[in-house]
Amino acid sequence: MDYTAKLDEALNRLHQEGRYRTFIDIERKKGQFPHAMWRKPDGSEKPITVWCGNDYLGMGQHPAVLAAMHEALDATGAGSGGTRNISGTTVWHKRLEAELADLHGKEAALLFTSAYIANDATLSTLPKLFPGLIIYSDALNHASMIEGVRRNGGAKRIFRHNDVAHLRELLAADDPDAPKLIAFESIYSMDGDFGPIEDICDLADEFGALTYIDEVHAVGMYGPRGAGVAERDRLMHRIDIINGTLAKAYGVMGGYIAASAKMCDAVRSYAPGFIFTTSLPPAVAAGAAASVAFLKTSEGQKLRNLHQERATILKTRLKGMGLPLIDHGSHIVPVIVGDPVHTKKLSDMLLEGYGIYVQPINFPTVPRGTERLRFTPSPVHGPNEMDRLVRAMDELWSHCALNRAEMSA
Repeated sequence: MDYTAKLDEALNRLHQEGRYRTFIDIERKKGQFPHAMWRKPDGSEKPITVWCGNDYLGMGQHPAVLAAMHEALDATGAGSGGTRNISGTTVWHKRLEAELADLHGKEAALLFTSAYIANDATLSTLPKLFPGLIIYSDALNHASMIEGVRRNGGAKRIFRHNDVAHLRELLAADDPDAPKLIAFESIYSMDGDFGPIEDICDLADEFGALTYIDEVHAVGMYGPRGAGVAERDRLMHRIDIINGTLAKAYGVMGGYIAASAKMCDAVRSYAPGFIFTTSLPPAVAAGAAASVAFLKTSEGQKLRNLHQERATILKTRLKGMGLPLIDHGSHIVPVIVGDPVHTKKLSDMLLEGYGIYVQPINFPTVPRGTERLRFTPSPVHGPNEMDRLVRAMDELWSHCALNRAEMSA
């Protein structure tokens, strides 16, 4: 076997299909985000504006977050020193879990190194806790949820995206005495559409199922204290397990679940993805706790309001130019290009010619034919940045001779 040749074949396929992913080396500047410096392959530098970051509210540079991280770093040093079970649980981790439990109105929360690991570890562990468990998973659930469901060895059912009628059919066809869990998201990150939370909770009550919601793209940004769409819609008490991230709106790193004390204790005790992973550095946990606490306040609500305002303005202006934009009312702004080569070319031209960085989104992240640029406006994207982006998109869309027919939501 020529292993090198096989690697070449695999990589060449991606190049030929226009799906090869490149990393853009950027240096964020504290206090200046979304402005950053792009370090080109030839060693030169170019100032850019980041339009595809997940630090949705700019909390990664917030003074309260940085102060908390400095305090913990000076007090404890760099790393945690071990897994949570072996010397890696500190006051900073416990403080963060308490903040998260309070955020979601749950008895407890369990901290992971990422929301991906939280989803994977929890969903793959639940059949050990509930033998015979059937998991009903939305067709567009995140890769981490799909992986957790696939690895757990139990029964699974895939229902069509946001199709409550199909979900009902699947639930009704199974043994009424079998344990069941419905796994879905509050906001689906590629199209920016919302999950039918209340309708799913109604079905869960009817069929005796647990509910598991991924609020990764909503925590910090929706609800009066930033707990997500379920809080906004006053449905948190009907959700059994809430998954969230600390790496997007909260601007730091890490993931978690919030649930009953017994659920968190059982996952903590049985999930290899939790048991055998070194815990987050105390400084990271401290920064995340400060961010969560801040965004619970009225000042956090001001950021959320400004964030929604900026997203609405950008969508309105892009729609006004006739660009094929999907708008489901969330903060995510996907502009459909529909071809991987054109999407990459458009991204490159924005970066090189205008200093605007937006990463192309291609298959398998999205279906073929729906390749897109996904913009994530934030409170720190001001009028000048907005004007520059809109002008660039107008010029390049015409230059590339792309269709301007608006895509309906």
